[in-house]
Amino acid sequence: MANQKNREIRLKSRPVGLPTTDNFELVETAVPTPGAGQVLVRNSYISVDPYMRGRMVDRKSYVPPFQIGETLQGGAIGQVVASVDNSKLKAGDYVQSMNGWREWFVSNGNDLQKLEPAAELPAYLGALGMPGLTAYAGLLRIGALKDGERVFVSAASGAVGSIVCQIAKAKGCYVVGSAGSAEKVAYLKEIGCDRAINYKAADDLNAAVGTAFPEGIDVYFENVGGAHLEAALNHMRPGGRIPLCGMIDMYNATEPPPGPRNLAMAIGLGLTLRGFIVSSHADMLPDFHRDMAKWAKEGKMRWRETVVDGVENAPKAFIGLFSGENIGKMVVRVGPDKAV
Repeated sequence: MANQKNREIRLKSRPVGLPTTDNFELVETAVPTPGAGQVLVRNSYISVDPYMRGRMVDRKSYVPPFQIGETLQGGAIGQVVASVDNSKLKAGDYVQSMNGWREWFVSNGNDLQKLEPAAELPAYLGALGMPGLTAYAGLLRIGALKDGERVFVSAASGAVGSIVCQIAKAKGCYVVGSAGSAEKVAYLKEIGCDRAINYKAADDLNAAVGTAFPEGIDVYFENVGGAHLEAALNHMRPGGRIPLCGMIDMYNATEPPPGPRNLAMAIGLGLTLRGFIVSSHADMLPDFHRDMAKWAKEGKMRWRETVVDGVENAPKAFIGLFSGENIGKMVVRVGPDKAV
């Protein structure tokens, strides 16, 4: 590895509003050398996710903020290139980690999850990974979905939303997704949504949601906030549930946005609005893996990734999440797909 270099992305400055490429810096270092009990991993794919925007703000949260000058962290799939007396991992093994935004790293293996890939590698950062579990736990546990209910999903063509739609369809539900382009609307129909709303083309989002749900909404899976939340509240059925997964509309706000003007409707309708963090629901992993394998085998589950090449383009890929440049999971390819 003497002639090879490791490239990584560090946080150069804290974004104000929408991040720009100036908030990041590409740094070249030597490929690290593993010591006794360690492994050297070359990443193949790294994940960029909207939640990372919150970690770029210096505030207390459920995970510590990124520090200026620090290599960023995120989900990654890589392959062990060298193992020095590590009893659990050998060269050629695939591993999942939170050591993304870089090409190479060393580890004692305690922070790595060994994979036996049964699908293409990017799937383990999307449908078969954290976003998939987020959809599964959010819809079934937080949303308490019942078979045959009426489900509305915002950001429905994204990594989480597209899986939510398909889980709901597998449960025999009527499903409507919202997305921001004709191409994304077509994708929602491909994965089985009964109807799809192009919110950017709709003259009146509230009216469009009302037309799609003449009998009202039982579960609204919230990824966006803002006008989507207001529209959903206007059309919820009594006892409806709203899992609060994300509110990407406000992630880059420089001033606190106004709350939903119609939130009081939750009182009379007896609605449940509940936020959740996927890491609190790791106990569902065995059921998640079982059900996803079953649905995929039955043709009820499909997924898609938007792949950007090169670690140097990770900031652009991340920024692209906020303008909807992805369909399905956004990932960055930083190394070989196959065994090295």
